[in-house]
Amino acid sequence: MHQSVKNIVDLYDNVKQKIQELNYENYDPNIIAVSKTFKMEDIKPLIDYGHKHFGENKVQEALGKWEEAKAIKKDLKLHMIGKLQTNKVKQAVTLFDYIHSVDNLKLAKKISEEQKKQNKRLKIFLQVNIGEEDQKSGIKIEYLDELVNDSKNLNLDIIGLMCLPPINESTSKYFSLIKKKNDELNFKELSLGMSNDYIDALNYKTTFIRIGTKIFGERSKLF
Repeated sequence: MHQSVKNIVDLYDNVKQKIQELNYENYDPNIIAVSKTFKMEDIKPLIDYGHKHFGENKVQEALGKWEEAKAIKKDLKLHMIGKLQTNKVKQAVTLFDYIHSVDNLKLAKKISEEQKKQNKRLKIFLQVNIGEEDQKSGIKIEYLDELVNDSKNLNLDIIGLMCLPPINESTSKYFSLIKKKNDELNFKELSLGMSNDYIDALNYKTTFIRIGTKIFGERSKLF
């Protein structure tokens, strides 16, 4: 069951409050409200409240939900945080402002080609498979420098790294590794942390956190 209007705003404020309670000086990370599987009627209270950053996992689902909303409110920023198939790149470039999941040269080339056609330049995170897990997307860290160079040569606006640490392991170990690599590459942005581990991610000065259930509640088991 989806949260009531009041609950969604209250839960969002709870996340904001937890960030403020850490008392980090001059640090205000962006909250991406991950709205996948939720309808626009569930999301609209946060838009009306003034929140701007939202995340989706699937291009097709996002198209049906966000085209009209983004046409009305030009300052909304939509983040593609799921795996992006090359056959969905055209639609993704049209709709999204950020992509958090670029992890191979084929995809980077396709985005570059489509950006030229649409005269648009998205902000992009490279996804690193920091735990080297077979079931997860992401480039292995030893191949990252090459992908960074290739992506820059394609005129992609690479702004930082993203990773999903292994479940049931210390997130600190992996967040520390990715933060160090992000700094080495002189990236200004970092995409770390979800509902279950965002507090830990804040210790590594992530600039974007991806929060779903802590704002919208539990999702349908169908997804």
